Parts: sequence; structure tokens; C-alpha cells
Amino acid sequence: MYPSSGHTNGYHDQQQQQPEQQRFVTTAQRPRVRRGPRGGGGGGVRSRDYGDGFRVSGEDNSQPPSQQAEQQNLAPCTDFDKAYFHSYAHVGIHEEMIKDRVRTDTYRSAILQHQRHIEGKVVMDVGCGTGILAIFCAQAGAKRVYAVDASDIAVQANEVVRANNLSDRIIVLHGRVEDVEIDEEVDVIVSEWMGYMLLYESMLGSVITARDRWLKPGGLILPSHATLYMAPITHPDRYTESIDFWRNVYGIDMSAMLPLAKQCAFEEPSVETINGENVLTWPHVVKYVDCYTLQIYELESVTTRFQFKSMMRAPFHGFAFWFDVEFNGPANVNANAQILLPGSPNPPSLDGVVKKKRTNPSDTLILSTAPEDPPTHWQQTLIYFYEPMEVEQDQVIEGSLTLSQSKENRRFMNIHLEYSSGGRSFVKESVMR
Repeated sequence: MYPSSGHTNGYHDQQQQQPEQQRFVTTAQRPRVRRGPRGGGGGGVRSRDYGDGFRVSGEDNSQPPSQQAEQQNLAPCTDFDKAYFHSYAHVGIHEEMIKDRVRTDTYRSAILQHQRHIEGKVVMDVGCGTGILAIFCAQAGAKRVYAVDASDIAVQANEVVRANNLSDRIIVLHGRVEDVEIDEEVDVIVSEWMGYMLLYESMLGSVITARDRWLKPGGLILPSHATLYMAPITHPDRYTESIDFWRNVYGIDMSAMLPLAKQCAFEEPSVETINGENVLTWPHVVKYVDCYTLQIYELESVTTRFQFKSMMRAPFHGFAFWFDVEFNGPANVNANAQILLPGSPNPPSLDGVVKKKRTNPSDTLILSTAPEDPPTHWQQTLIYFYEPMEVEQDQVIEGSLTLSQSKENRRFMNIHLEYSSGGRSFVKESVMR
């Protein structure tokens, strides 16, 4: 993939050395394609134009881009970042996301729904990947689209743009958003930044930095708002499949394997699909994100206290996390939606999961990863206990949760969970890598 000639072909100099090792392990215990981040935050370094609307960042090499970023209080590009960007050049990740019809169709619908804000305007796609969202914006009439991606997939994105005769309106910028510069403000920022458990990968900070540097006052951000939820779950089939299996293997007692099996299956968060029948209670809102007002420091650590009341008698196996995002304009902030916390009167539900209440549901477009909604490639994120706990109907489950960026690698997420029920208290710590 790397060029053999002296011409860079649009590759960033710092990206031509492959990382020695990708120190990432799967979060789920089942094989899946890992999502990676698609770009970074704000500007400051000139970009060099290679024609056909393709530019590569960091060509002004009087200082390394990481040093320039530090001087502007922007996140420097670490070896972990480079490894992520390198992994994101793999076509399988993009194929998985594009084939997620819930995700892709919702983004296209949102762009068309806000066409009056996009037509004739300047748009930035933060972490453009193959360029599909940038092309949707161009099809909606955008005057110009800056499609930014730090991964080498930007080279293919530029070819896709050219094949669709859109090079006059879409400019592909190959580099982190921290390391590129454009010479104008933008009217719209679009980005598919959500990771597992919403905040994993820390890409939202890149969108916020782009907002602070380039978005015009009153500009549009898609998606505009996001909500992370959690709820206790029961999942006996999963426990039987991974743990109880070892109690009798072809008539052989292999219960000595149980401690290791529990550690391997449940030590880290697992990304898998559940349904509404697995959810024991109304969900709790962990974090509500307003992309128009959020500050980057707020993402370093998120803490919440929760209290649930089980709606049934069942084994309590752990907690599930999911999210939804909304595609509102800035004038609609909190105008149409209110979050219904546990205990709210008459919460509308489907399979025991809280939905949002709106004056006019057609006003706001929602992309949901909730257990009762159509499945997406995000699925749900589950934190299992090594030992399930039996709970009775109406039994209270309470505690606290802290999600924090790892000091080793800000794209990792540290999870500290304290919970108690029936007079028993527990602590579960894990890292989402």
C-alpha cells in the first residue's frame, strides 16, 4: 500500500512507517471486526494540494506535527493513534459499517432532512472513511465538502470521489484534523464518531475540536446529541454456553476449568446482541451529550450514581450499555426531547426499555442501538459478573459507575463499577481495549 516512488501519492510522511505492534485485543470474546477512529480535532498545519481535490497534511515540516499540536493545546499523535489509524485502512471495517443499513440509511436520511442547511453551504466530514457521508452531503447540494481522515483509507476515498465526478466539490484531506488547516469556516459538521459504549475510542473530542475551530455560529452538527444508557440484565443462555459447559464435557468433570473460563469470558466488556427480554429494569442515563456545548475535558471522566428496581425474579448476570444519537439543529436543543429517568411517571416502553418522549416524534431523527430496536454493528456492550446474583421482583440494585480515559492510551476506557443488592456489595473493574 505504501508508495515505492519518490512521490508521496498523498500519504502523510509520519504514516509511512508501520507501527511495530498493534497492542489491541478484542473486547468481545467472539470474533468480530474492530472499529477504529477516523480522525482528530482542530487545525494549525498547512495542507499540500496534490490535485483532484486531494491534500495531505503536515507538509510544512519546520516542526513535527505532534510538536505543533502540543503548542496549540491539541492532542499529539501517539503511537497508539498511529496504530489505530493504520488498522483503519483495512476495508473490512468500512464494509461492516456501510452494510449496517440502520446506521447508513439513518445518516443519509438525516442529511436529506437537513438539506436546507446543507445546500450551497460548506461541510466538514470528520473521519470520512470511504467518503460516503461526504458524498451524501454533496448529493444534497453542498457547495464544498472537506473530507478528513488520518487513515490511509483517505487515498481510496479520493478515488471514490473522483469516480463519482465530485472532485470539484469534495476535498479529501489525508491527516488528523489536529494537523490540517482549511482557509474558511464551515456551516455543517457531519461525523460518525460513536464507538462501542458510545465513548470508546474518544473520537468525539475530534468533533468538538473541529467545532471550536471551524464551525460558524449557528452551524449544524450531525448528529447533534447522544445518550448513553445502562441497565441490569439477565442472560442465562450466555452463562450456560460459556461457563456451565465445563461442568460436564463428554461425561468428564472439567469444573476445574471454571475459574479460568469465567476470567476469559467475563474479565473484559463483551460486545454482543441482546433483546428487550434480557433487560431487568428501566434504563439509567449515564451521560447525555450535547455536541453544540460539550467541552473536551468533560470526556476525560464520566461518573453517575444509579438505582434500579428489578421488574422480575431472575438471575442478575451483569449490566448492558447502549446509546442513541439525535440529528437536531442547534435551534432544537432540548426542544423536542426529554430524557425519562427511572421513576418517571408513565414512561412509554417496548420490551421493558425506556423510550424518549417527544411532542412530535417526526421532528427528530434517531439512530438507536437499544436492545429492542433493529440490530446495528455496535450491538450492545455487556459487563458480566463472574457469579450471577438472584434478584426478586422489585428488589433494588444501586451503585455507581465511572468511565474514564486510560492514561496509557486515551482511546481505551477504564470502567469502575460498584453495585449492591440484597445486602451484598461488589466492585467490578475492567478496561475496554
